[in-house]
Amino acid sequence: MADRPPAKPDREALLAELSALTATATSADGAVSLSVNTDGVLTRLRLTDAVSQMSPAEIADAVLRTYVDAQRESAKRTGELLAPLGSGGYLMDRLRWRVQFEPTPPPPPAPAPKPAAERDDAVLKDRSSDAPAATPSSGPVADDDWYGKGMRLDKAW
Repeated sequence: MADRPPAKPDREALLAELSALTATATSADGAVSLSVNTDGVLTRLRLTDAVSQMSPAEIADAVLRTYVDAQRESAKRTGELLAPLGSGGYLMDRLRWRVQFEPTPPPPPAPAPKPAAERDDAVLKDRSSDAPAATPSSGPVADDDWYGKGMRLDKAW
């Protein structure tokens, strides 16, 4: 008798398991807890009172790192459910990528900006002392002279 290929999983049962899959992760300090679905989409986010002692950058970092942990768990479990269908293809490549993803560390805080008066590139810096001395005007320019010489020849331009 010939060997039979392994039976494929029941499609409806597989879809039901995938749609019910939820992965939950909690940060090491317990300040952030969240859940994602089988696609790694955020479905629940809970912050404890511990976040009141954290800076906005620390909260963002804790949420991101916890989110990545939940996505990894979701990808692993989704991969286990889909393994009987084969390990090749785009979907399985994306699941492997999600498992290996590492978030980039947050950049160091930016230094406080200098007041506009102290900066060289400030638009509103007082530059009145830098301007050349004004020359007295010889009076209004007639229209014919204005257009004949061109607008850009006038000192105002």
